[in-house]
Amino acid sequence: MPTTVSSPRRPAWAGRNYTLLTASAVVTNLGSHGALIASAFAVLGAGGDGGDVGLVAAARTLPLVLFLLIGGAVADRLPRHHVMVAANVLNCVSQAAFATLVLAGEAQLWQMMLLSALGGVGQAFFGPAAEGMLLSSVEGEQAGRAFAVFRMAMQGATLGGTALGGLMIAAMGPGWVLAADAAAFAVAAALRAFLDVKHIPARAPGGGLLSDLRDGWREFSGRPWLWGIVIQFSLANAVVGAADAVYGPLVARDHLGGAAPWGLALAFFGAGTVLGALLMTRWKPRRLLFVGTLCVFPLALPSAALAVPVPVAVLCAVMCVTGVTVEVFGVSWMTALHQEIPEEKLSRVSAYDWFGSVALVPAAMALAGPAETAFGRTEALWGCAALVVVVTAAVLCVPDVRNLRRRTVPVTGAAPDAGGKGSVDAERPVGGLG
Repeated sequence: MPTTVSSPRRPAWAGRNYTLLTASAVVTNLGSHGALIASAFAVLGAGGDGGDVGLVAAARTLPLVLFLLIGGAVADRLPRHHVMVAANVLNCVSQAAFATLVLAGEAQLWQMMLLSALGGVGQAFFGPAAEGMLLSSVEGEQAGRAFAVFRMAMQGATLGGTALGGLMIAAMGPGWVLAADAAAFAVAAALRAFLDVKHIPARAPGGGLLSDLRDGWREFSGRPWLWGIVIQFSLANAVVGAADAVYGPLVARDHLGGAAPWGLALAFFGAGTVLGALLMTRWKPRRLLFVGTLCVFPLALPSAALAVPVPVAVLCAVMCVTGVTVEVFGVSWMTALHQEIPEEKLSRVSAYDWFGSVALVPAAMALAGPAETAFGRTEALWGCAALVVVVTAAVLCVPDVRNLRRRTVPVTGAAPDAGGKGSVDAERPVGGLG
């Protein structure tokens, strides 16, 4: 059972692990979201163009895709906090090297791609371990509120990190933002080293890595709500990632005034996610995924706003609304995973979720520049917005997505059969996240 020791300063569900996980997520988010903007402007500052920005972004995402499934299996075999710390150390080293090259004015495209790729490897092992650790750190009917508070803290750090990153880039250059991100990873690794995994049952001897991957696949593929939404987000994340990482900085440079206004717009998105998480500490929608999926439609708005392009004030308002609605989905998704997936398989299922959700991102990042050349930036951005709407409407055709019901008792059994029947939910078939 998760540790639930409380103090007068925190609620009963905010145990030691939950508190450490929240604090470390705040630290890393403060650094990493400014660094995302910094890496794009570091490429542009070194003489690169939109295609080069896309290549560096793709270089980070490709190893993430290649190693995610292995990372999930490893995280369900080894102590999850050890995997998390090792990944943080790798991210710290790679970002420190990236910062050094940029500050020295000697960064070349292949070097930035290589260091970004190392960061992607670290994220591939960190992500499934972190999600499994977080989902196992809370229990019972307060799980949804716990996830909302966690995400509110995390998104608040995103808000501060994005705004601060944009201002630091304008004032000091991208190299110092990358250096701050490296320091944040070092602090987070130290915090995560103190996580307690004694409450997690010892893993039964398995048949090896491939056997673990097959077991995770059965858990994943037997749930239509799970793979349906992951397919949705594999397409939506690809085009939104290209719009944010490649077209956003270019539109900012050409029409909005540079890094600071774009950082401000991203900060408003972060503010929206904080408001959305705050909303979800009070609101508990009964039909988790139906409500959550309806809230994904506004994810098309930022691409449309950049296509126009709208003034900075309007873009900020659009980003804020989008952040609110996306966070409603995010909390609903985490709650669904928590209540439906057995603890010992959380990291493997999370890995398949992550894998599907980011599988197409490297190709989208790499093709963003050529697509701009072939069709024009405005047309490419309108295409991104249209695809988000189409795939979100399509996933609502999956019955389990529409019918998932909130429960308070987490699942302990295996996944339903391949036909999607035999749900552990006594009321309706289950639903999930992407």
